[in-house]
Formats: sequence, C-alpha cells, structure tokens
Amino acid sequence: MHVTTDFPAAAKKALADPSLQAALARMRNGFVTARATAVARLPEFEDLRDRAQAIRDHVLQNLDAYLERFEANVIAAGGQVHWCRDAAEARQTVLNILRQTGAKTFAKGKSMVGEEIELNPYLEANGVRPIETDLGEYIIQLRHETPSHIIAPATHVSKEQVAEVFRAAHGHLDVGRPLETPDSLLAEAREILRKEFLSADAGMTGANFLIAETGTSVIVTNEGNGDLSQTVPKTHIVLAGIEKVVPTLDDVSVLLRVLARSATGQEISTYTTFSTGPKRATDMDGPQHYHVVLLDNGRSALLGGQFHDMLRCIRCGACLNHCPVYGAVGGHAYGSVYPGPMGSVLSPAFAGIEAAKHLPHASTLCGACEAACPVRIPLPKMLRAWRDISFERGLVTQRSKLGLALWSFAARNPALYRMGAAIAAKILQKPRAILRLVPGLSGWLATRDFPAAQGKTFMAQWKAKRG
Repeated sequence: MHVTTDFPAAAKKALADPSLQAALARMRNGFVTARATAVARLPEFEDLRDRAQAIRDHVLQNLDAYLERFEANVIAAGGQVHWCRDAAEARQTVLNILRQTGAKTFAKGKSMVGEEIELNPYLEANGVRPIETDLGEYIIQLRHETPSHIIAPATHVSKEQVAEVFRAAHGHLDVGRPLETPDSLLAEAREILRKEFLSADAGMTGANFLIAETGTSVIVTNEGNGDLSQTVPKTHIVLAGIEKVVPTLDDVSVLLRVLARSATGQEISTYTTFSTGPKRATDMDGPQHYHVVLLDNGRSALLGGQFHDMLRCIRCGACLNHCPVYGAVGGHAYGSVYPGPMGSVLSPAFAGIEAAKHLPHASTLCGACEAACPVRIPLPKMLRAWRDISFERGLVTQRSKLGLALWSFAARNPALYRMGAAIAAKILQKPRAILRLVPGLSGWLATRDFPAAQGKTFMAQWKAKRG
C-alpha cells in the first residue's frame, strides 16, 4: 500500500474546492445525524459495544486458532483458502485463480482490501477486465480515482459530475437522455451493470466477517451487487484481511447490530449475505468454485504491540464521519486507501511512518472518533504514539521542533507560562481582522473560527478564587 500525498498541501487544496466542501457538508449532516437517531432507538447499544469489543479482543488473542478452524471449515464445504503475506502475493493469487478458470471479465463487489493491494491496475495489465459493481466504486472507476470514504467511496462526487462521467462512458446511449436526478443515474447504472453481471466469468467480494465455526463469509450491502457478484459468475473469490475472522454465528449477530448503526444509521443493511462454499448439487444457483484469499500485509506485525487494538476495526467509517479534520478536507487529502483517524493509524503501519509522517498529525485529538467507534478503539492514544515515533525518527519539521521546545521550556517555568497565557488571552480578545495578522493564527482563521476569549486565564481565576 502506498501513501501518495503531502497532507498539508492536499488539505489546503481541498479547503479551497467549493464542490468538495458542499459534498462534505452533506455527508457530515447525514451520517452523524442518522447514527445518533439509530443509537437513541436502541437502549442496549453501549452494552453491545462492550460485547463487540470483547469479541474482537478474544479473536485477536486467539487469531491463529480461529483462522485454522475457518480454513478447515471452508475446505469441508468444498472451497479453498489461499494465504498471502503481502499485496504482491495476493494480487498474483487472484490472477492465478482467474487464469485457471479462463476468466477474462471480473465482476467486483466492494472491497477495501482490493484497493489496498491495488488489484484493478494489476489485473488490467495482465489481460483481465475488472468491473466495479458497487455504484460508488463504479463511479470512481470511471473517473479514474480512488475511494474518498471506506463505505461511501464517491461521497465527494456531485450528481452533476456523475452525469458527466456517465455521458462520457456510456456513449452508445441516447445523448439526449435525462440524467438530472439520482433515480435516473441509478437506473442507467443498473442497466449497464446487469449486463456485466450476466457476462462476467468470475466475481469477487470483500468480507465484513469470516465465521470460523462454519467457514462462511459475510457481506453487508445496500445495493445487492455483492449478491450478484458472487452467485451469477462461475467463480466466487473472497478477498479479506486475516483480522476479519470471528468465532461463531452468534458473535456475528452482535457485530452486525453495531456495524450498520455506526456506519449509515440503519438498524441493519438492506442485504446481509452469508456464503458457505461453492454450489451444492441441490442448490438452484451459485458459483462452481469458492476461493478465500486471506491477506496479512502487515496485520500480524501489529499483534501484541502498541497498535494491536487497531485490528479490532470493523470498517464502519464512524470515525471518519465524526472527525472534524476528515469532515473539512475529505478522504483524498490523506493520499491513502484508508483515510480519517483509522487510516492515520493504519497507513503508517502498512506503508511505513516515513511515507505517512503527516497523517498522525491530521487530527485534533478531540476524541470524537473513539467516542463513535463501535468497538471502542483508542484512536487518539495510537495517533499520539505515532507522533512520538515520528518525533523520535526526526520526521517532524524544524518549525514543529522549535514550537515544542519553546512550549516545553515555558511549561517548566510556571511564572513564564502564566505570563505567556495572560498575553495570549488578551490577544485572543482582539477583533478577528487583527488576529488574522498574528503568525500561527492566520491559517487557522482563514477556514474556521472560535469564540473570542473572555475574562482572565484559568490560573488567574483559580488564584483569585482561593484568595
């Protein structure tokens, strides 16, 4: 996995993009409000979060045993499991399966792991045409972009931009057709993709969960494309990270109850699909071949370390939806498959802190991400840990080092600290037009505001109150 963007420069560009800002405003209002409403309707939601965390912790403490049990049950059901150490091995494994079955077209359900290993360009370079069937993924495939959100990959694209790319890509359709409404865009995508499902030689899905006791893969979708990707083609390939395994069907039921509510504010996704092995003799439909490609790609290295808890993640996107930084700049500014708080922890782990040095700093550490996380991942704690590592390796700027040194010096000298705080309090009471001239505040106030400081500093008030 690569991290390709200088976050500060990309964030500045995103803040100046009016179309992107309008899209982000819609996302912020929609997802956050929907989650709050769904949670309010479920009195036991906090208890479910505790149970979900316990399930994920138990799995990670016994990951090898549950993966082996999962493999045994996949084989018992007639499927095959492929173990891949890194992205290159996973790409080659998928290609080998496709070549063995003679597949030339590949219908893909949504898979962040597929994005992580950069599967599409690899397949195209080797004579296989991948077709994204999730509507958001299909849109960004046509736009030659990467996802900007892990559950809503095209959330940055307006309906006018979708219409534009559809007209360019679907040149065989009537040029005068109306494409002004979401319904008309959806109908056109359905018409195009239905033909692709029926003609695809092989299909792929990701996996929200892998059930050890049955060898089952589970996906949650709202479009039904995942079902068509795995039941119509002759070959079904599941691509998933090794951390997705869970012990039992009962455990999955707990995780599903927090997943949809945290992701989109739904009580449950429109489609929740369980797949166990290839088609049996008594089945009316289904794939003839069932393959599960399990990817490590740095995950096992996190076990037992200071970023161990990140492996609890169930990819709901709640931390992105509640993060003020993500909400201001969107996903592409992170330059990584995994944006937002969860990506700012995962990207340095997968790509190296040298490549992702800016991302742990792309956070206010306000804690909104941890408060929303359905499995209670301590994201701010881990972001601070990456900042420590970044500082130790000399990856922070000289300006940052100087700022930290000055703050440290003042903090060790209480009288100096109180004097500086008093001066700062007076400055922050000035009109905003004057504050924009103060070094260090001009950038902040160019895109946001905060209430004017009032009264004396905390220390001054504390001293006066104590006499």
